[in-house]
Amino acid sequence: MHYSIYQHHQTEEIIQLFSQTFSDSEGIDAGKVIGCLVNELLASTKTDDLYVFIAKEAGKVVGSILFTRLTFESDKTAFLMAPVAVATQSQGKGIGQALIKFGLETLKQRGVELAFTYGDPNFYSKIGFESITEQQFKAPLPLSHPHGWLAQSLTTHPLAPITGNSACVAAFNKPELW
Repeated sequence: MHYSIYQHHQTEEIIQLFSQTFSDSEGIDAGKVIGCLVNELLASTKTDDLYVFIAKEAGKVVGSILFTRLTFESDKTAFLMAPVAVATQSQGKGIGQALIKFGLETLKQRGVELAFTYGDPNFYSKIGFESITEQQFKAPLPLSHPHGWLAQSLTTHPLAPITGNSACVAAFNKPELW
C-alpha cells in the first residue's frame, strides 16, 4: 500500500471512488451527493485550504481523504477531515486508519494545530479523535448529530476550547451536510 498526496490527474478517479463507496454503503443518492461534494471541493477550494491524500494499491486509488480549512476567530490553524472513503472491497484491512494517520502526520509537519471531523466516534476515536461539544468548539453550521463532532490536537498541547464562531470552505457551507 502506498500513501501520498493526490495529483491533479487523479481527480476523476477520486470522485468515482467517493461516489461508488458511498453508493455501496449509503445508497445511490448519497453516492451522488458525496461525489458532487468532492468534485466541488476539488474544483473550488483554494490550494492553501485543501489537502487530499490517497492510498494506492496495484496502481489503483483505493482510499482517499480530504482536509479543508476550518477557520476560527482565534489564531489556531485547523482543518476539517471530510469526506473519507475506502473502496468497498478494500475495507476492513486498516487502509482507512493508516491513510488518516498519514494525513494527520503530514498536517502536523506543516504546522496545523487542530483536526476536526464529523462522523462515527467509535471509529475515529481509534485514531486519536475525541468527542467535543459545540460549547467547546462551535461548528460552522448547526449539527444534526452533535455526538459526531470530534477533534484532535496535532501539537503537544491537549485540546482546549476555542471561543467564537468558525467557518468552513464554501463547498461545506450547506446546512444539509451538517
